[in-house]
Amino acid sequence: MKKSCIIIGAGLSGLTAAHELIKNNWEVTILDKGRGVGGRMATRRAGEARFDHGTQYFSTKTTNFQAFSQNIIQKNIAKEWNLQECDKTFSHARVIGINGMNTIPKFLAEGLNIKTNEKVISISEIENGCKVSTETGNFYEANALICTAPAPQAIELLQKSEMGFTEIEALQSIHYQPCLAVMVNLKTQTNIPSPGGISLENSNVSWVADNFQKGISPIFSATIHANPAFSLAHFDDDLTQIGHQLLSEIVDLIPADSVESYQVHRWRYSLASERYAENYLTSNSTKFSLIFAGDGFGIGNIEGAYISGKSAAQSLFI
Repeated sequence: MKKSCIIIGAGLSGLTAAHELIKNNWEVTILDKGRGVGGRMATRRAGEARFDHGTQYFSTKTTNFQAFSQNIIQKNIAKEWNLQECDKTFSHARVIGINGMNTIPKFLAEGLNIKTNEKVISISEIENGCKVSTETGNFYEANALICTAPAPQAIELLQKSEMGFTEIEALQSIHYQPCLAVMVNLKTQTNIPSPGGISLENSNVSWVADNFQKGISPIFSATIHANPAFSLAHFDDDLTQIGHQLLSEIVDLIPADSVESYQVHRWRYSLASERYAENYLTSNSTKFSLIFAGDGFGIGNIEGAYISGKSAAQSLFI
């Protein structure tokens, strides 16, 4: 009889863990509270315009992740973005989704058993495993559970489950920086140098991307990311005012008369600034296997999320 696992979160970490488990003959159910897959590897449409408004790109350092990246490039799911040509802070090419960052998680999600709009609200032990309940009133059972939700959401889930989890303190050591992202519909192309992405210093804006030059939007559009300090200070402010202020600071890159419209998105857990040192955390509070993983573990960012998910799954085979 096949062993089974529930994975909370359909971001890169959860999707990677699922593939590793299925490869080893496990049955996997992924539950995600959102409407789609990918987490912060997000691409949004507004009319014909397309925006990467979360993760902008990723780099590769480890052999394992380099192999993954080359595989999705060869399959025309991803491509290199040579940012070093216009921004000397980049020493080598980065990798992006061919039609937006969400292209990559959508590719990984193909064929997987994923339930979206399913927010897990409690965990309980049953014979030979665990049961999770969701906000919609559904229940799911499995032999093991991997939670890839951001640490504050994982902590909230553990506290509501009232099982005396001892891992809460370790999860509390993980901290995130927020990010305010502005998606701008444009009448004309930006003044951002080719190939369309630039990081800024000494500004409330940390990053600006031309999605048309990036090759993901068929019409002119741009993405602006505020820096962590500005995002934290203004996270709950009026979104229209936030967008107006950030745009007013980069008129040299996006002239005011080129702006057609804009919208602002809040990323509460944009970047894990303080992470758990290991690639995953195994619970000692349950009889069933409960593992925490995601970009708050190990080296962080996209590569860290991939490594964390894969390592968490592999730990179930030991």
